[in-house]
Amino acid sequence: MVVGDVTTGTEVLVIGAGPGGYVAAIRAAQRDLDVTLVERDAYGGVCLNRGCIPSKAYITATGVAEDAANAEEMGVYADPVVDLATMHEWKEGVVDRLTGGVEKLCKANGVGLVEGTAKFEDEGTVRVEHGGEGQGAETMTFEHCIVATGSRPIELPGFDFADDPVLDSAAALDLDTVPDRLVVIGAGYIGMELSTVFADLGSDVTVVEMLDGVLPGYEDDVSRVVRKRAESKGVDFQFGEGASGWRDAADGGIVVTTETEDGEESTYGADRVLVAVGREPITDTLDAAKVGLETTDGGFFETDERCETAVDDIYAVGDVAGEPMLAHTASAEGIVAAEAIAGEPAAFDTRAVPAAVFTDPEIATVGLTEAEAKAEGFDPVVGEMPFNASGRALTLGETEGFVRIVASEDGFVLGAQIVGPEASELIAEPTLAIEMGATLSDVVATVHTHPTLAEAVMEAAENALGQAIHTLNR
Repeated sequence: MVVGDVTTGTEVLVIGAGPGGYVAAIRAAQRDLDVTLVERDAYGGVCLNRGCIPSKAYITATGVAEDAANAEEMGVYADPVVDLATMHEWKEGVVDRLTGGVEKLCKANGVGLVEGTAKFEDEGTVRVEHGGEGQGAETMTFEHCIVATGSRPIELPGFDFADDPVLDSAAALDLDTVPDRLVVIGAGYIGMELSTVFADLGSDVTVVEMLDGVLPGYEDDVSRVVRKRAESKGVDFQFGEGASGWRDAADGGIVVTTETEDGEESTYGADRVLVAVGREPITDTLDAAKVGLETTDGGFFETDERCETAVDDIYAVGDVAGEPMLAHTASAEGIVAAEAIAGEPAAFDTRAVPAAVFTDPEIATVGLTEAEAKAEGFDPVVGEMPFNASGRALTLGETEGFVRIVASEDGFVLGAQIVGPEASELIAEPTLAIEMGATLSDVVATVHTHPTLAEAVMEAAENALGQAIHTLNR
């Protein structure tokens, strides 16, 4: 059936149904606004379909196998066999359940759903091109618009994602067989998460990174723990090298070539190559110039604290609005944008936005590091609790890493860095402390359940005050 060229109208138009867009749409509908959500691909966006959820599913599954295979110290002996096809089917089931849930939640809250690609015509109109031959297009007018079109993997010169051996993160998570040899380009969070997953699956993994370490942006003693664990899994790191191209090899695989700044070349045999050098915003599908909406050199839309762009009544949330490019940031910005449109006094503050890397072990951070606190004029106090002194960590067999908490000279929590088991969960407490303006004494006075990993946060705060019980005071 051919859809006719019709014109419809809505109060709030949301473009993109990822974690920023669908959350914004639901919140705007909860504020009694007429909302239409346009999505060209799949509800839930990259996060639910090809990123956060699929990767964490694989991380969990491969972690179960690795734990079972390395539990002799606990008296458990096992030789697990991983069936990637079955794992993939399970992962797809998780994704389908969540994406289906997003669609149901939108409909239950009265959000109108439209499939297609939205392009601006003028400041109050978009043209929605429906996917599929003969599906036509429609014109839609709006009073307010929230752009949440997300991001895509950056493609390196010489590594075309259309070529079969070259993978982006989504394609890597869709493989039905494990490559014997995998070269990973980039040692950022995506590269590190997936390199350890495939190492656990049995791949011979080589990571090529132009910089001199893994996870740039994290403190050395944090990233060092993750690198050491990855190396123990057999991951080989080649630093100071940039990937320059690939070619077919006589053995049926490929050869990946790299080059140093001095022009020295190296080659690495592989069956597949995963390009994981970052992501770029998707802003080129919108015809944004038609409404005078300009992007930065990085392709982002600049926004104010209400997530509004330089064009009145057009908002941008999530990856298109710049760093931090995190799913939970997108959701928080989506809520701010929706409430701002509804006339509420909403504003977004990045001061207490946590970040997590789901490597083995996990990393999670929030707020300021000690160095950043000093740069901002504080005379910080710092406390640490190593997991090798945590009773619960010992019973889990996960003793690498620590909790570090940073506070101002008068005790207000400024930041935290955690590397170790369940770091992504533990970071919630210091995040709340920063958000509510809590002090070290507030954290210490909060009774924590024993034995738990969360006690390490309390102990780090005790350490900062010079009164730790279960670790030596600094």
